[in-house]
Amino acid sequence: MDPFRRTDIIILCDLCKTAHLQSHCERCHINLCQTCVGKHLSDSSIRHTVVPYKYRKYLNYSKCPDHADELCKHYCEKCDIPVCSDCISSGKHGGHDISNILEKHSSQTESVQKDLEELETRIYPRYEEMASDVQTEKAKLEKEYGKLTTIADQQGKILHREVTAIVNQRKSDIQEMENKHLSTLNKNTDEITQKITELKQIISNLKSILKSNDVSLTTTYKCRNSEFRTLPSKVPITLPSFTPEKINKDQLNEMFGSLSPLSINTEHGDTMKSAEAVSSPPVKPLLDEPRLAVTIKTGYIYLTSVSCLNEDQVWTRGDNEIMKLLNLQSKLLISIKTKSGNRPWDIAVTRDGDLVYTDNHNDTVNLVKNKQIHTVITLQGWEPRNLCSTASDDLLVTMISDDREQSKIVRYSDSTEKQTIQFDDQGRALYSCDPIKYIIENRNLDICVADNGARAEVVVNQSGKLRFRYTGHPSNTKQAFTLHGIATDSQSHILAADCQNNRIHILDQDGQFLRYIHCDLVTPHGLCVDIRDNLFLAESDTAKVKKIQYLQTQC
Repeated sequence: MDPFRRTDIIILCDLCKTAHLQSHCERCHINLCQTCVGKHLSDSSIRHTVVPYKYRKYLNYSKCPDHADELCKHYCEKCDIPVCSDCISSGKHGGHDISNILEKHSSQTESVQKDLEELETRIYPRYEEMASDVQTEKAKLEKEYGKLTTIADQQGKILHREVTAIVNQRKSDIQEMENKHLSTLNKNTDEITQKITELKQIISNLKSILKSNDVSLTTTYKCRNSEFRTLPSKVPITLPSFTPEKINKDQLNEMFGSLSPLSINTEHGDTMKSAEAVSSPPVKPLLDEPRLAVTIKTGYIYLTSVSCLNEDQVWTRGDNEIMKLLNLQSKLLISIKTKSGNRPWDIAVTRDGDLVYTDNHNDTVNLVKNKQIHTVITLQGWEPRNLCSTASDDLLVTMISDDREQSKIVRYSDSTEKQTIQFDDQGRALYSCDPIKYIIENRNLDICVADNGARAEVVVNQSGKLRFRYTGHPSNTKQAFTLHGIATDSQSHILAADCQNNRIHILDQDGQFLRYIHCDLVTPHGLCVDIRDNLFLAESDTAKVKKIQYLQTQC
């Protein structure tokens, strides 16, 4: 017997109204024949759930609280409650919009499905990631606080050495004074002893004269008493004294060094954008055809970097030790020679508008403020290479070890090391040992590195966890993917300079390729984006800076 046919009723497809039903869509709560299933599933905007009719889920209607024998198969949109037929006919909901409870159930089911998907795919993984980050931070505690304890011990030893040196100096001074005092007394003693010896001799001679009754001796005698009436001078010496200074504990504590307070931010965490907000169109869509707006001549033979001071002025560095600030008309505004006379490896502009540069010859990072150069970081065992300034006014510096065996990124606040990024969760090196690694912080606080040695964009999150690697788009690639510049804009796009292929790759914040910028580029070798999302690009071989518009200025 047909399982869907009874002696008194035949259940038909809700769409065609002619064929026997075979299936049921639990999303839309309609019965479907075999032919209509395909038609129903053609609407890809809705996630349908079609099952054999006999396996369908039965809906449990709630009983009406006002009419005990009635089920609530309708929904009052104004009152936002399920209602039964008697509620509607009673006039209590007169003038209200009444819908089928199945339609409400269907739309709510879709919302629940979307919420579940967002929780499972976006929100929950972020919480897991944060929990993992906290565990990582906890694992670092002993090491980091151990460093502080070691520094305190070292400072204590230094202070102890200084105190010991002072004590030994004072003791040496005392011994020197004692020796000088004793020498003076010995000299005085020798003089008196000599006079005593002479006096003894004179006294003996006089006694001999008196005893002899010799007229010649008596008549020739000369008195010398006046010579000895003036006694030898007695040297007055005042003993030195030691007056200990009262030890001021506060001054001693200040002299020892200060410990910055532990800062624990108790503010609320970042709010994730909803799935709808994340997938919404960008505020500034990409132009179909990027256009060249300005070309700046730098005067270098070979140009390597450009960094925006503002929308009208850019800092550049090239083949010599001079860093130049130029306007859009190629006019030289300021030139700064490096402190060491060496060619800088990279330049960047801080949030305050100051120039910073790395000098890999003497392993320093230097700040140029009011045309004065200050060395803010000096490395030991590592060479600083590329750098950038972050939204929090930290510095991110790429560096390689002196033996060229290791590579890492270090975050500095002023001159204090705050974070080191070197390995992934499996302990593998994140970066190659190639010295060329342009770096930028994205608007979403990801740290993006153009790693030329790895031929990849390596992107980690704020905590240093690997998010993705981009190794180039396969279309129309003539030469290897070579990376000599990176930038980001207000839309969190990542722009990568592909030097040998003479183009710029534009990625979204998740590493998906969007399109190229060509604009007749020649060896792009450094990128930056100004506050209006104009791209400034350094061409190494022509030594020109090109200003390119690639985003729509109005939505």
